Amino acid sequence: MAGITLAQAQTQLDAYLAAETAVLGGQSYKMGLGAGSERWLTRADLEMVQRGIEIWHNRVVNLTRQSAGRGRARTVVVGG
Repeated sequence: MAGITLAQAQTQLDAYLAAETAVLGGQSYKMGLGAGSERWLTRADLEMVQRGIEIWHNRVVNLTRQSAGRGRARTVVVGG
């Protein structure tokens, strides 16, 4: 994640969340083409938007942890 700030990651996450809301409000629509012919058009791919949300959410979480002085979670197991 070199070069990406927490603010940038949060901005991207916010944009993806807004895109998801827009897609959910009207992802597809049917258009009549005359003579009984219809066609479905899709404006955005909800699955891709949701993958973007997951990616940017994870980046925000990781950058937030780093800025708080905590890295990735570690589990230490003491052998017995």
